[in-house]
Amino acid sequence: MASKSKNNCARLTGVAVPLGALYTMGSPVIGEYTSLKPFADFCKAAGFGVIQLLPVNDTGTQSSPYSGLSAFALHPIYADISNIAGFKKTYDENKDFKKSYEAFIKNFPYKSRFSYQEILNAKTELLRQIYETTAVAKKSEPDKKLAEWIEKNPWVVEYSVYKNLKWNYMQASWKSWKKSDQLLSQKEILKRWDDEKLKKEHLFYAWMQFNLSEQFFSASEYVKELGIILKGDMPIMMNEDSCDAWAHPEFFNHNLRAGSPSDGENPCGQNWGFPTYNWKNLKKEKYSWWKNRLLSASKYYGAYRLDHILGFFRIWAIPERDSTALLGHAEPYESFTREELNELGFDDSRIRWLSQPHVKTDDIDYFTWNKEKSHEILSLICNQLGDEELWLFKNEISGDKDIYELDLSKQCEKETADKIKQKLAEYWNNRTLIEIEKDKFIPVWTFNQSFAWSTLSYEEKEKLEKLFAEKNEIQNEKWAKQADDILKNFTETVNMCPCGEDLGVNLECVPDVMKKNNILGLNVVRWTRDWGKNGQPYIPFNDYRNLSVTTTSVHDSSTIRQWWQDENESAYLFAKTNQEFFSDVATEDNFLTDAAEEKLKNFTPQIAEDVLKAASKTNSLWFVNPIQDYLYMDIKYWLPESKDERINIPGEVTDFNWTYRMPCPVEDLKKNKDLINKIKAISEMHDGGR
Repeated sequence: MASKSKNNCARLTGVAVPLGALYTMGSPVIGEYTSLKPFADFCKAAGFGVIQLLPVNDTGTQSSPYSGLSAFALHPIYADISNIAGFKKTYDENKDFKKSYEAFIKNFPYKSRFSYQEILNAKTELLRQIYETTAVAKKSEPDKKLAEWIEKNPWVVEYSVYKNLKWNYMQASWKSWKKSDQLLSQKEILKRWDDEKLKKEHLFYAWMQFNLSEQFFSASEYVKELGIILKGDMPIMMNEDSCDAWAHPEFFNHNLRAGSPSDGENPCGQNWGFPTYNWKNLKKEKYSWWKNRLLSASKYYGAYRLDHILGFFRIWAIPERDSTALLGHAEPYESFTREELNELGFDDSRIRWLSQPHVKTDDIDYFTWNKEKSHEILSLICNQLGDEELWLFKNEISGDKDIYELDLSKQCEKETADKIKQKLAEYWNNRTLIEIEKDKFIPVWTFNQSFAWSTLSYEEKEKLEKLFAEKNEIQNEKWAKQADDILKNFTETVNMCPCGEDLGVNLECVPDVMKKNNILGLNVVRWTRDWGKNGQPYIPFNDYRNLSVTTTSVHDSSTIRQWWQDENESAYLFAKTNQEFFSDVATEDNFLTDAAEEKLKNFTPQIAEDVLKAASKTNSLWFVNPIQDYLYMDIKYWLPESKDERINIPGEVTDFNWTYRMPCPVEDLKKNKDLINKIKAISEMHDGGR
């Protein structure tokens, strides 16, 4: 029996797994909605109270579950074809379908990574073949059940119209469609939905979503009946090429892209390519789109994870024409005026020097060795500043993409042109201030690394830093107010337990707002350290936030096995800090002995168990770890290379990412009493620990 904390929430242990990773005897190709049932049986036996999934929404041709094509539609790749209504009849009566289905099973035997696009194409074709045998397809009108479902799920109308258009445009982004199809109003979408010539095609997508919903709902109810909470994942952003961005442009800023500012690992920041939200318009509509999204998810889940919760406080917004995040800014922001800068002693020419890059002719001469040629090239995108050998970018240049797209084939060879463009792009990003609106400015995130900043006097720098700090205080108040309003609306809309991915957050206002709205934060064991102290010690598990989830690994990190092998300094410090659980570790004067260090070099099932037992003592209400980290307690489930057990390697777009599969069928796990008992012991250590 899980104990209760002071705020009356149960302490629970759980497992995180991508749905596609589940492997059962009935789903050898890819994990499916129905695969959750046998997996839930194993989880119940192991004492788990939570099953956490990655997002399962339709992502189209993108394998990343965080690149949603729809905030509401389920992904057809997880369909259990053999459990779709009409399958048996079609299989028995249609030889072509029978041949196609058997070829599908034969062509996709179990592999440790699944073939995303091939499986999606094959399943979509099989679903179409079944659909063609239904009365819905033959009459081009929904039956009673489907009609009722469509009425309860009105989002499927725009989704079906959108999917049909994407099919006709060979999956191309809606921004490349004919203008008449790009800018359909809600009234025009409904008119297209009702078009008799298109009705059969539109109903295919609605029929498919109805069947997927039936499968997922049945599986989620089974999980719930076992007393286990199914936890979903809500990506904060939507793909630019999504049904929602197409059908509801008023809720998105299509001239901005979301990302993150410069940091040690990403000196240019990160540009995720997703449009930011227009929170002003969303608030005007009482956050109806987000609320409907949560209500739709609540049909299946008892808890949800809000991805990148910092984005609800402030999102890092990047101009659409910039490729890096260097000239991004926080939304909302607090700017200062030209008048305020004037009052600090900065005249208009000084402000121009700080906010507009001044390109030197000499730097282009370095590549051309010809001043005349340099002037010719610069004049294409810059205006010369009087008679000086300094240039300012023309007003029509709105980002470094404009620079990279510059045609210099008449002026120089490609290799030289590429170097010149790179130099110009460096100039573009090298500034102290951004004129965010006319006569309104904000500091660049890396303002103190700009050339203009280096030319300022100590007194000038001091004045500006004081101004920046004052505005930042006001910004923090804005961020807290915005997030509190948004998150309050979310948490009051559904009964699901809210969790927030708050990794790397250093805004003072975040913890208080999350606590106020009873949102569980996230602690990744290897990163929960006092980074400001000498030696960067691990924070004791007793000091973890009660209102949080503790985990040994996440989908973007290495597993504990790879962590132990590749980041051994961090791993050994963990063992030394938690010696009570690592019985083979001995220390002398707080240092590992040679014998202990030698023993720790080899990751073993015992070390995996020790890590999980140590972390289970966390003060966090929930203790939820990836399936891989639990399976390490039995060496027969290990892959030859630990790197192959990862879910995702951030920054890479490959067939490897997001296609992980469990190394054994769930049926095998259900028979492994030794592993089940080890997991159960860990669950009991955590759940009864407070």
